[in-house]
Amino acid sequence: MMKNSNKVSLLTKDDIQSKIFEIYKSVDPEINTFYYTRKINELIKDFNQNIKLGKKEDICSEKTILLISYADNLKIKGEKNTLNIFNSFFKKKLKQNFNCIHFLPFFPSSSDSGFAVKDHNAIDKRFGNWDHIQRLSKDANIMADIVINHASSKGTWFKNFLKNKDPGRDYFFTVDRKFNTKKVIRPREHPLLQKFKMYDSQKKLWCTFSPDQVDLNFKNPDVLIDFVKIMMTFISKGISIFRLDAVGYLWKETNTECVNLPQTHQIIKLFRLILERLNTRSWIVTETNLPGKQNLSYFGNNDEAHWIYNFSLPPLVSYTLLFEDSSQISNWSKSMPPARNGNTYLNFLASHDGIGMRPIEGILNELQSNKMFSRIKKNNGKFSYRKIQGKGKKIYEANITLFDLLSRTDYDEKGHYKIKRFLAAHAIMFSLEGIPGIYFNSLFGTSNDISKFKISKKNRDLNRHKWDLFNLQKKLGKKNSKESIVFNEIMRLLKIRKNQEAFHPNATQYTLNLGKEIYGLWRQSKDKRQSIFSVTNITSKSVEFNLNRLNLIKNETWRDLINPKTKINGKNCIRLKPFETLWISNS
Repeated sequence: MMKNSNKVSLLTKDDIQSKIFEIYKSVDPEINTFYYTRKINELIKDFNQNIKLGKKEDICSEKTILLISYADNLKIKGEKNTLNIFNSFFKKKLKQNFNCIHFLPFFPSSSDSGFAVKDHNAIDKRFGNWDHIQRLSKDANIMADIVINHASSKGTWFKNFLKNKDPGRDYFFTVDRKFNTKKVIRPREHPLLQKFKMYDSQKKLWCTFSPDQVDLNFKNPDVLIDFVKIMMTFISKGISIFRLDAVGYLWKETNTECVNLPQTHQIIKLFRLILERLNTRSWIVTETNLPGKQNLSYFGNNDEAHWIYNFSLPPLVSYTLLFEDSSQISNWSKSMPPARNGNTYLNFLASHDGIGMRPIEGILNELQSNKMFSRIKKNNGKFSYRKIQGKGKKIYEANITLFDLLSRTDYDEKGHYKIKRFLAAHAIMFSLEGIPGIYFNSLFGTSNDISKFKISKKNRDLNRHKWDLFNLQKKLGKKNSKESIVFNEIMRLLKIRKNQEAFHPNATQYTLNLGKEIYGLWRQSKDKRQSIFSVTNITSKSVEFNLNRLNLIKNETWRDLINPKTKINGKNCIRLKPFETLWISNS
């Protein structure tokens, strides 16, 4: 760590130096802000001189659709280079609708399906190499994880840390007796502090997510510099979107909750500022699985994340369809502030993780939450818990595939409408303000991977099925298979959606009051020319719907984009089938 005897006197009007000073002013007044500013500016200069990429077009558009996938979601027995297998499938089956791909961590790792990173600059040989990423980047914008909160206990940084060697010296967060952890908010059950034997003594280290994932020490600015280098390397390899994994837990201070601290926000602002000074365009996405207001704070003042995950959406859509009541999701969407131009929500229903339950705090009451937990358990779901100081533990997430979660309800115990309910969930998500993100396994209505879970005993593995390519192709080739029906309908809806300006991420959104049986939204394009009324029957029975409730403009011609044969005239009643969605548009 570079020291500075002149302290603040070296502070200039340079925005980067100002940010560095704001981050580190409470850590050590001797930190040389000028040195680290110069270091970052040199990195920016070197990048712009040597990496010629050109400016990318803005991807905040109705045509932007994100696919979420592991690098090995598709396999062929006996073959490596799974990225190559994925690339071939993507070009044949997915490229027509998806222009962004989020590859979950593809680095050498020791646990947690890639999130215990051993080396950020390498690709696991099982998946391929950087050439595969660069080839894929020609067909789609690539989003990659910056696993920024922690690193593997088996990686080079940590091994060097234990030996007091560079790079790694002072890279991990140690805790002494003076540090008060009583207020810390936890996402896991295991003990927060783990003992490790170092070169000179035994020390307690902070492990938010597992004993194998040791939290990094961003109070050492050398760690920050290394992550700036990593981001620039990623850009040079074809990556343009950065997912800052678990970023909310990045900074720790004694006697605080150790989540969402001001220094964390300043670091994100610094990253954005640096990226804006490069000769290409890139975007920041923050992964903060937290209650609503805390999650929203990562937009900053239009100077932090470009996209934030809409974490409240998966549990709310699930609750709506499980209990056939749109009241809660309607109240929630009415209160959601519109994102500023250039910022947007990343909407999703499923991911590699489970369905997070912290984001429904303050939206669903305890009775409603417990009712949903009971139903999920009946549908063969499991739960992961978080530890609460002095209060035991509380459900953190539900571990189950989205298809299985929605498979049966109190109104449909035999699951007659499981496919329709699953598709209705996606139709709702596609209608909302923001960019839709779809988990690879959801494309095919994938069920829980019981066999994988039995081997690993890890709840999250229920939702992390890896497909054999030939098996998947076989199922997609059968006209009436679940996989084929789900895939073809989702792709059809996406094809319609991406051609509607009223579905632009920043287009106007207004929640309609249509009763608890129907969830409705009005979307209007930024130029006011197109309106879309999205209307979904969220029940397992047919519902009569009077189109007069939509106030359709009389001199406009209205049609249903999903079912063009449906007659729309503003006077008639329409009988909505169970879980049917209409996208009523004037163009």
